[in-house]
Amino acid sequence: MTNNPELAAWIDAVAAATTPDKIHLVDGSDAEHDKLIEEMLADGTLEKLNEKTHPNCFLHRSDPSDVARVEHLTFVCTESEEDAGPNNNWMATDEGHAKIDALFAGCMTGRTMYVIPYLMGPYGSPFSRAGVEITDSPYVVANMRIMARIGRRALDHIEAGNSFVRGLHSVGDLDPERRFIMHFPEELMIKSFGSGYGGNALLGKKCHALRIASWQARTEGWLAEHMLILGIEDPSGKTTYVAAAFPSACGKTNLAMLVPPAEFKGWKVWTVGDDIAWLHLGEDGRLWAINPEAGFFGVAPGTSLTTNPNCMKTLGRNAIYTNVGVTADGAPWWEGIDGPKPSELIDWQGRPHDAANGPAAHPNSRFTVSASQCPSYSDQANVPQGVPISAFIFGGRRSAVAPLVFEALDWDHGVFAAAAVASETTAAATGQVGQVRRDPMAMKPFCGYNFADYWAHWLSFKERSDKLPKVFHVNWFRKDADGNFMWPGFGDNMRVLKWIIERCEGSSDAVKTPIGLIPQGKDLDLSGLDLNEATVAALLAIDPKIWRTEMEAIEEYFGSFGDRLPGAIVEQIERIKREIIESQKAA
Repeated sequence: MTNNPELAAWIDAVAAATTPDKIHLVDGSDAEHDKLIEEMLADGTLEKLNEKTHPNCFLHRSDPSDVARVEHLTFVCTESEEDAGPNNNWMATDEGHAKIDALFAGCMTGRTMYVIPYLMGPYGSPFSRAGVEITDSPYVVANMRIMARIGRRALDHIEAGNSFVRGLHSVGDLDPERRFIMHFPEELMIKSFGSGYGGNALLGKKCHALRIASWQARTEGWLAEHMLILGIEDPSGKTTYVAAAFPSACGKTNLAMLVPPAEFKGWKVWTVGDDIAWLHLGEDGRLWAINPEAGFFGVAPGTSLTTNPNCMKTLGRNAIYTNVGVTADGAPWWEGIDGPKPSELIDWQGRPHDAANGPAAHPNSRFTVSASQCPSYSDQANVPQGVPISAFIFGGRRSAVAPLVFEALDWDHGVFAAAAVASETTAAATGQVGQVRRDPMAMKPFCGYNFADYWAHWLSFKERSDKLPKVFHVNWFRKDADGNFMWPGFGDNMRVLKWIIERCEGSSDAVKTPIGLIPQGKDLDLSGLDLNEATVAALLAIDPKIWRTEMEAIEEYFGSFGDRLPGAIVEQIERIKREIIESQKAA
């Protein structure tokens, strides 16, 4: 099966423990894929959608108890609890293995054990990393084929002597009481049991590419981040690359595939990645980014030609939809999609849609589709060296605190601003509406080790280069006194991106404030927008009273990391508090 002795021994050990009926080494071929699809259509795992309107598209319905990430059942297992940090659920390594191995015993009896060699990152890139996922789910195989580079070439990479992450997955019996997603970063290992859904089962995604990779990155001197990668081409043909991180419900996917407004003639936006970035220092001192993924695993509800036209043009062929609704003629449907709601729908649980049962598509319903189908997909997305990043952009959903955009004063301040990112919750299902949740670098669910050590790792790059990206913070969600959003968002976010690029080039102005450098209305290209001067001023305003309260909340949050908190973070807190007080006195 393989000439790599470590991999061969592991496959044998897993087979002995899980007792599958068959073992299949995935080669990634079209013939293999077609056979798997046929088998899943036959046993009901997949349902074929309308071939005329959605060629080669399929629907999967997961168990109703298995529809999203399960953060409370996701653990980082290390020898020391301090290494995992208060940002993770921790379990001792030996205890974690014992608990989940007991569940794996005999779990694949009557099933096929699939062995999926995969590569995260472009073929031939020195920054790509390999993994092998062992699973009993053909649905996982089909999705991993879209999301990663699987099969023979990945196995060749491993057999050439490169390290690999080991991932063991079984759907088990889908009992929520017997469900765990465990990470063993010191061993480069993942074990997931009891879920067939998304990131719980596609182990190359969040488990490998963020939780394990973030640990690897600190050890090896790079960064594994929950970031989109975007190329912005100006009318002269020059392309500037930025990487951006946002918590959920903050428009990350929309920004990754942004279409500039009509007024921006000659401007183009290129999608390198929509979710994850691996960043390495180049010989030139700049940070270069690759997208380790090959596909998009996106949230369907709310996606439309209005919110994300490039995404909609990516969909519709060669896609797997999970937990969406279906129209009478076999087309996928979700809340927020274009056009009127059909009179007849089958909901995500396979029932005739009744509003009393909730939405037709689950709020976390998904699509899996190759990134190469995206109209804005960059021709630099698969270059081995990656693309050079000029700016990091962080953001959250804040109705009153953060201005539309600000630039960090320096690298230390940028790391602080990114670590202090917060969002207000938007639905009762995720907690009290408007509750502020800290999500540093949008990595709260995904950092594989102690956040304090993670921030120290970020800060250390200052000692290694003086050509690091500028750092910015954006907030598309500021509201007026009546509770209405003041900024139009979506494609008009291009106007903020243009200012960010100009700041990177040194060709636009900004005003220094305690929290950072902020544009004035005249510094932003607002041509064609129906925004009055008062609204623009309010979007860019800093309220010292609100920020004094905000800094108290930030200080309390950072205090939870104790003595490991880097001194540079403490210094930023003290500086901003002092300067806010001074600005109030001056006023």
